[in-house]
Amino acid sequence: MVYQSPDFESLYGPTAPRLRQLSQEEAVLGQQQHNVSFYKDVKPLLDSRCVVCHGCYDAPCQLKLGSIEGMDRGATKKMIYDSARLKAAEPSRLFIDATDTGGWRQKGFYPVLNERRDSKDANLDNSVLSKLIELKRLNPLPVTGKLGKDYDLDFGRELQCPTIQEFPKYQHQHPQWGMPYAMPGLSLKEEDTLKRWLQQGAKVEPLPPLPSQSVATIAKWEAYFNGASLKQKLVFRYIYEHLFIGHLHFKGHPDHEFFRLVRSKTAPGQPIVEINTVRPYDDPGKETFYYRLRPVTETIVDKIHFVYELSDQKMRRYDELFFKTDYQVTALPSYQPEVAANPFKAFIELPLVSKYRFLLDDAEYFVTGFIKGPVCRGEIATESIRDQFWVLFTQPGQFYPKKVAKALADNNRILGLPGEEADQIGLFGFTKYDDFGKQYLKMKDTFINLLLAKNQGFGLDNIWNGDGDNQNAALTIFRHFDSATVTKGLIGDTPLTAWVVDYPIFERLHYLLVAGFNVYGTAGHQIASRTYMDILRQDGEDTLLRFMPAMQRQAIYNSWHRGSTGLRVFDALFSIGHETQVKYQTSDYKKEFFNQVRQRLGRAAGEVDSINQCRQDTCVRANATPIQQQVDTEMRKLATLKGIQLGALPEMSLLRVKTDNPAADLVYTLLIDKAYSNISKMLSEGSRRLPENDRLTVVPGFIGSYPNFFFSVEKNRLGEFVNKIQGARTESDLEQLYSQFGIRRTNPDIWHYSDWFNEQHKKYRGIQAGLLDMSRYENI
Repeated sequence: MVYQSPDFESLYGPTAPRLRQLSQEEAVLGQQQHNVSFYKDVKPLLDSRCVVCHGCYDAPCQLKLGSIEGMDRGATKKMIYDSARLKAAEPSRLFIDATDTGGWRQKGFYPVLNERRDSKDANLDNSVLSKLIELKRLNPLPVTGKLGKDYDLDFGRELQCPTIQEFPKYQHQHPQWGMPYAMPGLSLKEEDTLKRWLQQGAKVEPLPPLPSQSVATIAKWEAYFNGASLKQKLVFRYIYEHLFIGHLHFKGHPDHEFFRLVRSKTAPGQPIVEINTVRPYDDPGKETFYYRLRPVTETIVDKIHFVYELSDQKMRRYDELFFKTDYQVTALPSYQPEVAANPFKAFIELPLVSKYRFLLDDAEYFVTGFIKGPVCRGEIATESIRDQFWVLFTQPGQFYPKKVAKALADNNRILGLPGEEADQIGLFGFTKYDDFGKQYLKMKDTFINLLLAKNQGFGLDNIWNGDGDNQNAALTIFRHFDSATVTKGLIGDTPLTAWVVDYPIFERLHYLLVAGFNVYGTAGHQIASRTYMDILRQDGEDTLLRFMPAMQRQAIYNSWHRGSTGLRVFDALFSIGHETQVKYQTSDYKKEFFNQVRQRLGRAAGEVDSINQCRQDTCVRANATPIQQQVDTEMRKLATLKGIQLGALPEMSLLRVKTDNPAADLVYTLLIDKAYSNISKMLSEGSRRLPENDRLTVVPGFIGSYPNFFFSVEKNRLGEFVNKIQGARTESDLEQLYSQFGIRRTNPDIWHYSDWFNEQHKKYRGIQAGLLDMSRYENI
């Protein structure tokens, strides 16, 4: 007997606007009549040519083209990103804040598909999407050189967002602005496919039902998440508030299958009715709610894609951490903001070590949430971090855990975060929480000094060792302007600074930048989040300094804050009276410290970076083929370039190294690590730049979601490529570099390269890969 899994929509709610939904019979008939299929013909085209810019909150005009729901919703002139907003904007989260076409029209979205009389001609004439594609056909890009001034590529440019009524004016004023914007147009075949689909009424066949294995696994996890005891309710509230933003994947299931953990008004087995609060700890209402797993049906784009894996092993781990540990839950916390926004109040009855180990087990996922989670433009997180730095964690339970837990409980008021005031916080509301943060830094320093034995400071035992093999123990963060990437391992050369993160830092980072952050929030909310981030960064850096020689700590601290007199720099608090137990043989303290950390971590440290950290004649990457070893040798030469020698490279480039066998071509990411005198100031980033100290990190494979440029170089010309970069000073030098080795926006083959890099991305990163975003691609 063949198992018939339940109808997708009956279990998980509407998945496409009924206006354009085909029945199963109509879909089969359409195939017989050779009608265009949305999922087989149109969606792959949209993904590769449109979604690469129109995804996430930062999609131009909020036009998200990764799903039929996004196309049917349409576009709007309303902005999400507004740093001067005094009143919070109404949320417009796809799939959440409205569930049908009428709901989005009430929220100010206008159609890009025909919603008037249904005919072949009308379906094209009344479609903004069709008009924009046709405009590009009439006004194609040049095929060489840079784009001219007709194209506004400024990141903060004013968007036009024309309706169908406004399109004639738009076409007259901006004839060059067809779609794809500032990129080559669709091929004739692609354009024909899309237009025929539009002519046929933009119909969409039903999604296939979930496999029976997935239905059973969902039922198992939903039953687990909805346990009835006080302890289960508290634990799963905590877990939900940490997992709500990511993509959940069942280990061993199809690679394309992801879910979101949501709160629903309906019980398992019924269609999901998601509770659309702004924050995960907002009051869900008086009625009973349920934790549900909602399938992700839109295209996976890398800039918001980070994966948390559920498995039988993970369920056993939850049991070990939270249900086999001896403690009592006497009451559930309130959803009032002053409690719910402060995890040190809300979850005071959960064991501190259990919460910390829950975070450490998947530290890369949770740290990635600070950057990819609530926003696509991560200025709040990234303006206050360096371009490349390393992250370590304190050993759980190592430093007087019972006394630490009591101190946090007794002082949870000063661990309060701006989210307590939600979107009511004023422009100067940040001062209250900054004062809290500074009080905590002083209390923490005093507390540590009291507990440490005289002249016995922190040692290597205070660094989490990953329990021997968990490579979440050491992370690298790369900043790329307003986005960033987190990766396992200590990648790149020894950074200027690093963080050592403990539980209070980790938890506050999550509740400041993920659970408590509202992308639709006010200027006051954004300022308070940004300034408090400075405090958390300093907390992590102060902890690192406790591992440095006592008499060198102030000098190292000063090197991070050059020229920062009078700016947002807090008192240095790093237990100056207690000498570290780390033994040093050289004066390169940071490098020597991290070498010792790597020895402590063992397998948990991951492979040594053989390109950027090579200090000998030959370094061989583990498991590298002879061709990879040959290319790595040239990449090491590239990685030695510094300062003015790097002026020709944008912040993040992808390099395709062409070999004799196209199937064996290699990918490297080139990352500029920009140097700054300090990062303690919210404005005037340019005045703090130290370009003479810039460095380059070269990484095999992929780092980052927003490539600024593609290079394509034959393997036997890599030496020439490196020399061109090193010597590029004049406009003529730059033109030779970009024209010989670069793939400019005008290059007719740029879509071929985009497709190739995205395919390679899947091969390199598996379920962690999503579509790369082309909206930051430079015009050089």
